[in-house]
Amino acid sequence: MNKSELVKALADKINQTQVEAKAFLDAFTDTVSETLKSGDKITLVGFGTFDVLNVAARTGRNPRTGEAIQIKEERTQFVKTSVAF
Repeated sequence: MNKSELVKALADKINQTQVEAKAFLDAFTDTVSETLKSGDKITLVGFGTFDVLNVAARTGRNPRTGEAIQIKEERTQFVKTSVAF
């Protein structure tokens, strides 16, 4: 499902226009992004947790040449779902 399909599904589910559903989705994703950038996490009980993971610097290998390379420390976002399938 892409964003436009999600907007349509949300609009149908909440009985609103697609414009209103897109505004809600944009506000939600902006809020999640801003919260994660500030270092906080978001927990939605019954759905999952949005958080930031600090990945330490490490040595890797260039797959083409086999040469050892240094990979910088980085922060990456992740979602841990609690939805049962």
